[in-house]
Amino acid sequence: MLDWKQIDTVLLDMDGTLLDLNFDNHFWQEFVPLRFAELHSLTLEDAKQQLAPRFKAMEGKLEWYCLDYWTQELALNIAGLKQELAGLIAVHPHVTEFLDAVRASGKRLLLVTNAHRDSLNLKMEKTCLHGFFDEIVSSHDFGFAKEQQGFWQILQDKHLFEKDRTLLVDDSVAVLASARTFGIAHLVSISKPDSQRPVKQVAEFAAVEDFRALMPGL
Repeated sequence: MLDWKQIDTVLLDMDGTLLDLNFDNHFWQEFVPLRFAELHSLTLEDAKQQLAPRFKAMEGKLEWYCLDYWTQELALNIAGLKQELAGLIAVHPHVTEFLDAVRASGKRLLLVTNAHRDSLNLKMEKTCLHGFFDEIVSSHDFGFAKEQQGFWQILQDKHLFEKDRTLLVDDSVAVLASARTFGIAHLVSISKPDSQRPVKQVAEFAAVEDFRALMPGL
């Protein structure tokens, strides 16, 4: 699938790409509504109905990924709630093999995530993946989500990668589309970001279920 001779820099997403999205899906779709229901004496279903449009309105914006924003909006300690569920944080199969192979190849390896630093730090503490990366970048450091062109411009200004020799692996089609608009040449989607849900059909980009499919030729 990939001609690794044409790639110098590898950009990897975190949630749904390196890590099982089951943690985040369960957290936002079940655990937060449960605590919101308890706070406001609602049924779980009523809480979900109230929260769904509020979440939808922020999709693709930096606020959607900001724990401080949702802590204020919902009057819940979102970072603290994540700690309570930290046992669900899990690395996808074959990720560490892939990271080892990229490191051994001498290519530059960056983690680029929309995750808030509190969430990022918790996940790195639980998974110990941080040691693989040359740099770890949160979109909150730049003030733009990865869905926005501003993110990619600041990333290139700070980290000086060549667009035509860079690979991005991400489970978000919206993020991949933004990277394509910016000019990043090599784009791959993860089709099974959540281990508890079916494979997604991805028509717009090359897609793999796990990282073994990307390793030939590395």
